[in-house]
Amino acid sequence: MTSRLAGLFLMLSLALHLGCAQEKESPAAKPLPNDAKKVEAKKVPVGPNILFEVDGETRKVWVSAEVCRTMGPLEQLLCRKGTKEHESVLIADIDARDLHKALMLARGEPGSPVTFRPEYKAATGSVIRITLMYEKDGKKLSVPAQDWVRDTKSMKALAHDWVFAGSRFVPDPLDKNKPPIYLANEGDVICVSNFESALLDLPIESSKQNAEVQFEAFTENIPPDGTKVAVCLEVIPPTTKKP
Repeated sequence: MTSRLAGLFLMLSLALHLGCAQEKESPAAKPLPNDAKKVEAKKVPVGPNILFEVDGETRKVWVSAEVCRTMGPLEQLLCRKGTKEHESVLIADIDARDLHKALMLARGEPGSPVTFRPEYKAATGSVIRITLMYEKDGKKLSVPAQDWVRDTKSMKALAHDWVFAGSRFVPDPLDKNKPPIYLANEGDVICVSNFESALLDLPIESSKQNAEVQFEAFTENIPPDGTKVAVCLEVIPPTTKKP
């Protein structure tokens, strides 16, 4: 079995047994009960290592990933394989354009990446809940993605959800006749530092300068390097305000 097929098999297995957790307050991974309801849903591949799931009105996106870093400062929660592993907790062998497409199928609306000039403007877009699922000591665990990222000032888990910034396309500088480049494929897939190329970013100011990096790996909560992880992304509907 190829590593790609093995990753998809793991992701499907975890998804079928777990579904996405709804609680966000958990400071660490919790085992789900043995009688956890199996998800009866349709899952469709959108690209290598990416699945789109429909279960009635519920829509989810699944990414097959693995742990690549458990300590040190972070700029990404998840990067594309072969790009920024030294700054990310997770890697995934994906095309970021497929993840963009899958999030739109899940009714996500891309907004705009961060801008720094003439003034700082945070990234915008649909709010995305991210849940991480993996196995440890024979138990299937589910944890909010925030629990693997720690604020270097408060020393607490990340307190924000991500937004679907959508990255952007630019012409190929070496050959303008080639298709444009989707910048998130350079590594900035799910960021914790602000990048103008981010597919998903935080809606707060978070520097990528080495001396000012705001987040680090929450080592105590992260399983060992190489652990296979099913990443579940859900679009959080905007809150309807009463007139």
